[in-house]
Amino acid sequence: MKNYHYQVYFFIFIYFFVFFIFGNIKSLFAQKQWKVKDATVTFKIKNAGLTVDGKFGAVVASVVFDVANLSQASIEASLETKTVNTSNESRDNHLRKPEYFDATKFPKISMKSKKIAKLANGNYEGTFDLTLKGVNKEVKIPFSYTENGDTASLKGEFSINRLDFGVGKSSWILSDKAIITIILNVN
Repeated sequence: MKNYHYQVYFFIFIYFFVFFIFGNIKSLFAQKQWKVKDATVTFKIKNAGLTVDGKFGAVVASVVFDVANLSQASIEASLETKTVNTSNESRDNHLRKPEYFDATKFPKISMKSKKIAKLANGNYEGTFDLTLKGVNKEVKIPFSYTENGDTASLKGEFSINRLDFGVGKSSWILSDKAIITIILNVN
């Protein structure tokens, strides 16, 4: 009779062990799906020796990010090119034309992560496919990630050569290098 009790206890233990492991397996590998509450995309570029600041609106983003499971993390974002705003309506209208962003033919700029890795300084680096004016290029974006309870903030800054994407032509007045800053606040 004693052996019978041990066998029952053993099967009960195995049952709960299997239930616990397989019942929670999804949560062990689950990523945190963040909801983007606000997003900002700004840029800086030198024009005639002066820095021109601009921004884009209508940013839509999806963030799946858990520092404990970076191999499954993903960040995607897009914005509407027609929303370019440099606080100068004449310049903004010019930037929407085919020579620059061609907002009618290419209404969106998009990016999608391919890989996210932790850097030695505690920040992260995402390898993204950036599509601008129909041209897709791989870019690396270092970014910080700060989580505070149920909210988090991701902030990254990188530069691109606008000529690589067919934005404008070579110029002595307008710099080839544009610096882009992206801030995503999520909950």
